[in-house]
Amino acid sequence: MPRSEETSFDVVGLGEDARLVYRYVLARGTVGAAEVAGDVPLGGVDASAVLDELRAAGLVNRVSEEDRYAAVDPRVALRALTDRTAARLDRVRSTIPDLADLFEDSARSGATGGRVHVLDDPALIGTWYTRLEHEVTEEFLQFDRPPYLLAAENPVEPLVLARGVTWRVVYAAESLERPGAWADLRHAATLGEQARIAHRLPTKLAVADRRIALVSTTLDLRRPTALVVEDPPIVDLVCRAFEAVWAESFEIPRADSLDGAEVPGRGLSREDRALLGLLASGAKDETIARELGLSERTLRRRSAALLARLGAANRFQAGVQAARRGWI
Repeated sequence: MPRSEETSFDVVGLGEDARLVYRYVLARGTVGAAEVAGDVPLGGVDASAVLDELRAAGLVNRVSEEDRYAAVDPRVALRALTDRTAARLDRVRSTIPDLADLFEDSARSGATGGRVHVLDDPALIGTWYTRLEHEVTEEFLQFDRPPYLLAAENPVEPLVLARGVTWRVVYAAESLERPGAWADLRHAATLGEQARIAHRLPTKLAVADRRIALVSTTLDLRRPTALVVEDPPIVDLVCRAFEAVWAESFEIPRADSLDGAEVPGRGLSREDRALLGLLASGAKDETIARELGLSERTLRRRSAALLARLGAANRFQAGVQAARRGWI
């Protein structure tokens, strides 16, 4: 069954069971609840209830007192159903101005005037972040670091990426200490997110289309504060700061495991590049070992070998030397 048909029925408020039963009625002409229950895999759902749902939607008619149902011509019934759905969506859309006024009134309650607003409510800060995600059309820039006001999972980002928006984020090394963070980052990368790791980040920020920025000024979860900036010169400065940090950060490595990888004779292998990127980013040893599948012995051996090859006394020097040689 084409995926487009499945999702179209969801849009008009009918689930998978209703879709299957409707197709069954269309194919059979006239059916009873017992036939539906015997022939359609409903997983325990009551066939009569599904038929009544289709009847309420105008897709089938009840043709006798024997609980038999016949399909209405879909060229008529589905058009009427979609028209009703569109009308309901229009009613929701008509409420946007009033709701937007309420939102703006709430935002203005903490405004300093001009095009810079101070937010000191955690819920409002989270709402503004989600608003930027919804409004962005071309490019989203972000600094990501703990502590977090919102849940780790971001259901909006995949939708934004699917629209073709470029999403670039720099993660602080401490972000990787959260259990499951590495898997989340790699999953986001498969969706199109471009990500790098920095040893540390001064704050958290989000910028939509280089037009409006949300910048955290206090990272205390008990009393967080943030600025919403719409003044073009200030937003430009924020974007320049992002680009400077981005240029000095390390790309997130993609290797699943580094165990058993051999030290190459020239340059860096894919595995060594991954390890060096994490070492230079400032990620802790236990984080690297956990996320990349390294034993402690392998981690020490490969780290020491990389530093020796680069003539570096510490991780930071190793990153500088590798960058100069064009290895990362």
